[in-house]
Amino acid sequence: MYRTNTCGELRISNVGQEVTLAGWVQRTRKMGGMTFVDLRDRYGLTQLVFNEAVDAQLCERANKLGREFCIQVKGKVEERQSKNANLPTGDIEIIVAQLNILSESITPPFTIEDNTDGGDDIRMKYRYLDLRRNAVRRNLELRHQMAILIRNFLDAKDFLEVETPILIGSTPEGARDFVVPSRMNPGQFYALPQSPQTLKQLLMVSGFDRYFQIAKCFRDEDLRADRQPEFTQIDCEMSFVDQEDILQLFEDLCRHLFREIRGVELPAKLTQMTWHEAMRRFGSDKPDLRFGMEFVELMDVLKGTGTFSVFDSAAYIGGIVVPGCASYTRKQLDQLTDFVKRPQVGAKGLVYVKFNTDGTVKSSIDKFYTPEVWQRLKETTGAKDGDLVLILSGDNANKTRVQLCSLRLEMGDRLGLRDKNKFECLWIIDFPLFEWSDEEQRLMATHHPFTMPNPDDIPLLDTHPEQVRAKAYDFVCNGVEVGGGSLRIHDGQLQAKMFDILGFTPERAMEQFGFLINAFKYGAPPHGGIAFGFDRFVSLMAGLDSIRDCIAFPKNNSGRDVMLDAPSELDPKQLDELKLKVDINQEN
Repeated sequence: MYRTNTCGELRISNVGQEVTLAGWVQRTRKMGGMTFVDLRDRYGLTQLVFNEAVDAQLCERANKLGREFCIQVKGKVEERQSKNANLPTGDIEIIVAQLNILSESITPPFTIEDNTDGGDDIRMKYRYLDLRRNAVRRNLELRHQMAILIRNFLDAKDFLEVETPILIGSTPEGARDFVVPSRMNPGQFYALPQSPQTLKQLLMVSGFDRYFQIAKCFRDEDLRADRQPEFTQIDCEMSFVDQEDILQLFEDLCRHLFREIRGVELPAKLTQMTWHEAMRRFGSDKPDLRFGMEFVELMDVLKGTGTFSVFDSAAYIGGIVVPGCASYTRKQLDQLTDFVKRPQVGAKGLVYVKFNTDGTVKSSIDKFYTPEVWQRLKETTGAKDGDLVLILSGDNANKTRVQLCSLRLEMGDRLGLRDKNKFECLWIIDFPLFEWSDEEQRLMATHHPFTMPNPDDIPLLDTHPEQVRAKAYDFVCNGVEVGGGSLRIHDGQLQAKMFDILGFTPERAMEQFGFLINAFKYGAPPHGGIAFGFDRFVSLMAGLDSIRDCIAFPKNNSGRDVMLDAPSELDPKQLDELKLKVDINQEN
């Protein structure tokens, strides 16, 4: 055997035992005639001791060990004289009698420790080394633990895990597909699934009334910290259910995960907030409820009550109260103004009102309003002496609310109110079924074309489709959309109407989704489902800012795997077999 024990296993109760360990050299320290080596494996770290007075030749070999050498040692467990209370194995050490070098290592490009000196780029290039670090390893262990908990929970609820195809047909509606040329069908292409959406609906038609899959999905879109071109979903679908059935079951799943992983007990019943309410109160369909600063609409207070033309012409005026920040300096307020003017936020300016602790009021626009207006503002917002009120306005209410949301989150960050160890979860419901696309100049499905309209709103499909609510829902935690789903259309005529509103001709609808339309002719059950972003869920539980560190081999922000150097050019022979020619127009 290469080892009898792991490097994180031995304790004081093992003193006197002969053991064999194998792992990687973390560091070596020579102190007089003694050499100490920290040996690391996936399970932990154990101190090895080489004594020159006992075996000079063995000690000399130990002195030549480099970082990340892969070695095997045999020796006896002894109690450490100088114990390390910060190390699980800190009460013992191994007096080495035999050393075998299994594999040498060149000097690694960064230190393989919790606080490494390697930047993102170099760690991505040598990801196999980065995975040896405790911080990254723990994230993958957490991912594994969550996957086991999810599978066991859903299995106990009679869900059946079914694998759906990776090579499917392209469905241009939605994000961009990754496409795969077919050698056996020249000129034709598969697509990698953005989601198993239609396939899991077909499983419901097939009678598999409870399906789940921890599914790989692919979207060719611009990347952010919480997005990757390939990602993993906890994908689920159920038959013979209504919306509340689905919310309750998957609320229980989330409650189970938070309890087992973080020791956090979610409320017995999570808040359900409509999309319109979330936008009105927080300017976001994924509000962060860990802190206050809820929006206060100020149209009645500030429009037409002074001589400030910006407010008088506004379609929306809203503000947030920042407790205890009336002491902000002009420099700090200028920084906030610069923040809201960034292209990512898009506001034209920022108005502030300080309610000072001495009872005075100071504002960037105080010359336009009387003290009576400021008193009314104070009463409307609920501000107290010492508080700061920040105000944005605009000619589009929802757009301005989104800008105010960015400012609210920025203040939450600046004041340290977004604690990663605090969790506030809720459901967002009653999304609009459609949204207008300026690019396409038509209505688009807010989620996807198979989402069930609210039955009360179905008459509006013919007259005011933009007012129709969807039987859709998102699970939101700490300002992050962790999962989302909907009830599905299972009636062929209603699905045809949905396609018609989205601008599909009957011919195009049949061309792209004929398999589903035809399946609905054979007794489709009422059904619905949900998909959680598994990478996002794990990163939330781990307290990470990016999903990359809970994925074994992630892509960078350009969608590249710098370790594998992918994507890359194909060999001309492969292109010939695929009947493809590459013609890239080089821009000067």
